[in-house]
Amino acid sequence: MSQFDKYFLMKPADVIAYARDQLDFFPKDANLECAEIGDGNINFIFRVWDGKSGKSVVIKQAGPTARISEDFVLSTDRNRIESEILILEHELAPGLVPLIYKYDETMSCCAMEDLSDYVIMRRALMEQQTFPLFADHITTFMVNTLLLTTDVVLEHKKKKNMVKQYINPELCEISEDLVYTEPFNDYKGRNDVFPPNLEWVKQNVYGDAALRLEAAKLKFEFLTNAQSLIHGDLHTGSIFIKPDSTKIIDPEFAFYGPIGYDTGNIVANLIFAWANGDATIADPAKRAAFCGWVEETIVQVVDMFNEKFMAAWQTHVTEIFAKEPGFDRWYLSTVLRDTAGVTGLELFRRILGLAHVKDITSIADEAARLRAERICLSAAAHYIKHRDEYQTGADFLKTLQQYTAQFPRS
Repeated sequence: MSQFDKYFLMKPADVIAYARDQLDFFPKDANLECAEIGDGNINFIFRVWDGKSGKSVVIKQAGPTARISEDFVLSTDRNRIESEILILEHELAPGLVPLIYKYDETMSCCAMEDLSDYVIMRRALMEQQTFPLFADHITTFMVNTLLLTTDVVLEHKKKKNMVKQYINPELCEISEDLVYTEPFNDYKGRNDVFPPNLEWVKQNVYGDAALRLEAAKLKFEFLTNAQSLIHGDLHTGSIFIKPDSTKIIDPEFAFYGPIGYDTGNIVANLIFAWANGDATIADPAKRAAFCGWVEETIVQVVDMFNEKFMAAWQTHVTEIFAKEPGFDRWYLSTVLRDTAGVTGLELFRRILGLAHVKDITSIADEAARLRAERICLSAAAHYIKHRDEYQTGADFLKTLQQYTAQFPRS
């Protein structure tokens, strides 16, 4: 019998015992240490290392509720989904996700590659670091994992079985509430609006019936469009990065949904990085250099995605009707429409909703934060209301620049 034959939430001392007892990873004479390193909203994440050999591993355990709020009761099966998704993503996009060493159904935990020599991308962007290879890496990841898990590539029965395998109702409910519903009406009273912006939000968001209608349409597309096996939480806090490498982590929200949910999250979180740099970098030349790089990256992400998507379509598509002339362009245009809509949704929910981003909340100057929020929120409404108009990276950047001009720096 082992203490790990029955589920319980582990503390660092338990995780050390688990690594010795359950993993064939460390030498028998290893001098193991452990620290909890997770700062997310959902799970418990530990790093275990051997002071002698230097070997290390990350162990991630799912609890029965979200760390952000016990209101969210969650199935621990999300750890199984995450482990299986990372294994699949490694097959589809080698080198762009951490390796999985073990999944433990009893303890609802997984052991994976330690990425301690990387940094969380959100943190690095807030320090104004730039990553010229990021657009290339993230677009390869998105095209390979998203297009290759759709009906146009997979045999249809196999795809339908994958829809069943990766059903994820509890995590989807979080997205349905926090992303698609509450930012536009606060019907559960959980929104957390920056007080100086509250009256503006009531008038320009809660009071905008046309915006709420379009958000409602997007919500029902999210509920019903089992298009692709999406990551489901693809933002700069779910990316480890260094100058020559990018690793995407945390696909526990994965399920079959619209491709644009992943692509739109990337664009929106680059906009948050831009907003932070624009608000906090005092030197005009340094601000222009960093924000200019982010703007260029937004354009590259959209345009490189388009180019790689069309190339992969020609190589991988098997569905006979998907080979009809013009179908590929139509299909991509719907993905870009959804990308714009989700860009807007993510901007709204991270400013008004329960789960904020540090890019915005760390802006210390009240006037600068107010301006940053209003630029993002105004652009967000435009992305949602006019989502059919977005087909290129320049289209996305134009809207950001339009509302930057509308709110001049004081």
